[in-house]
Amino acid sequence: MVDPLALRLANTLRATSSGLTDSFATRESTRDWLRDNVPQLSTHMNVEDYLPSEADRIALVDLRQNVRAVFAEYVSPQPPSSADAAVLPPFPEALAGINAATAPTQRLLGWGKSGPRTVERLLTADELDTVMAGLADSAIEFFTGPVAAQIRTCPAPRCVRYFLKAHPRQEWCSVACGNRARAARHYAQHRDD
Repeated sequence: MVDPLALRLANTLRATSSGLTDSFATRESTRDWLRDNVPQLSTHMNVEDYLPSEADRIALVDLRQNVRAVFAEYVSPQPPSSADAAVLPPFPEALAGINAATAPTQRLLGWGKSGPRTVERLLTADELDTVMAGLADSAIEFFTGPVAAQIRTCPAPRCVRYFLKAHPRQEWCSVACGNRARAARHYAQHRDD
């Protein structure tokens, strides 16, 4: 199962053995993430050739932080991800930022052979606006959809990811995080021996 786009956006900040890794750290890595994760934008723009400017990259980081702030609010009272909880924008600002990013699109009701469908109309030709609107719209769909109730913060040591709890016994975002948590628990129990 592929994670929803909003979750993939939130998880562009992740922990590795060398510390935090940001998929939006450079213009090139941002382009690569967009190309790999936002293929639906190819109907509105040439994602293959899009290299965001530094200002565009910063705007995408800000949108990601807004989405992470909504994730943090959504998992409350469970603690938010430890990666950036102290530097997330306040929740009202995060909502306003996400809503503002959708402004260049207009959702319309369309009708085809199979019945009703949603049609998006872009009100701008600006590439950044197109990208931001697509990402923000995916966040709105995610948080208002049924899968949002499954959002969890991974409690494993050093993990900063959010994940969807796929089954009742799932506690971590990945097998590796589960192993790391069990190893840390074992070490803590036997440290004093």
